[in-house]
Amino acid sequence: MRLTLGDHDVPGSAAALGEQAERYPGPAGSWQPVHTVYVPADRFGRETVRAWGDAALGLLESHLPGDAELSRVFGPLPGGLAAEVRRRVARKLAAEPVEDLRVDFEDGYGVRPGAEEDAHADGAAEAVAAMRSSGTLPRRWGIRVKSFADGDPARALRTLDGFLTGVVERVGSLPEGFTVTFPKVLMEAYLGQFAGRLPLLEEGLGLATGTLRFEMQVEAPQTVMFLMRSPGLVPSLGGRLSAAHFGVFDYTAACGLPPDEQRLDHPVCDHAREVMRTALAGTGVELSDGSLAASPASDSTQDVHALWRAHAGMVRHSLRHGFYQGWDMHPSHLVSRYATVYAFHLANRDAYAERVQAWEARRDAGGGVMDEPATVKTLSTALHRATLALGD
Repeated sequence: MRLTLGDHDVPGSAAALGEQAERYPGPAGSWQPVHTVYVPADRFGRETVRAWGDAALGLLESHLPGDAELSRVFGPLPGGLAAEVRRRVARKLAAEPVEDLRVDFEDGYGVRPGAEEDAHADGAAEAVAAMRSSGTLPRRWGIRVKSFADGDPARALRTLDGFLTGVVERVGSLPEGFTVTFPKVLMEAYLGQFAGRLPLLEEGLGLATGTLRFEMQVEAPQTVMFLMRSPGLVPSLGGRLSAAHFGVFDYTAACGLPPDEQRLDHPVCDHAREVMRTALAGTGVELSDGSLAASPASDSTQDVHALWRAHAGMVRHSLRHGFYQGWDMHPSHLVSRYATVYAFHLANRDAYAERVQAWEARRDAGGGVMDEPATVKTLSTALHRATLALGD
């Protein structure tokens, strides 16, 4: 063909493409837990995970004895789906009640004398080693340290150091799945300071470079602001940032909301999550929502069902907004978490698969649907996520 310009090389395009690959590698596509369970360090032991699973299973059997009850609590489900959801929840609670465990040395633990926190860090390491030996250590696990914003970064790092040293000494290596939660990141500089200590710990413990990664918590408007203005944040941390977790109660308090409005589905929380999504899109950093700070008011079925309905509503809100992970703070939450997640993925799985198959076969998906390539990619991603979440 005839050309007006013979040379179409674009100066700088290779460099821009390289920067794009560094900043936006895209999602890893690997398994992501549906929740993180936080347990204060002084209440954590080798039997914690099994105790949570047993408590949740007991609640399921006592307050959801059949499929009809499940539909009444979690809403009407398509034919036969309630039975499958209940079966899956019971199986999950018996086999793997907790997917991601965090031993908490921050808000759930409080400020303690140094020697007491040292002892709890060493005790947590001993419990983790025992869980690893017995096969009960969750697929993802770790600790939450104190914030640098509290003015004592040495305490946070000492706890991390003592815990990791205790685990490695007892196990002989660091079990897979470890991560550390870094809370209340009010200054961007704290991220670089924390990330800069991790290679030193790796070297001292004989761990491979890049083994230690962390997740930041978004708990204040200040954090949202620097996420918006720092497009190079993730690569500046050298691949150490694995996830961003939203902290609903600190965030709503920092925004001046009254106590009754401190809820995950408040519009100010929706705004913060959208900033997180936009700022971290394409970086491979996972996103997690927050929690419901409530437990059943009593052991009565009425109160247990009320808690499950409230929690399920929050989980559905997260799922609809593309946040597929959240925090669970009480054994009762495991029932509503898994029931809601399983129902969400099962309800549309077959329809999504049909649309993808129709696209691949270049035929009409039916129902007047005209899928774009981006939609088909989203459908495939949703199917992949469902397979991982359901364990199929």
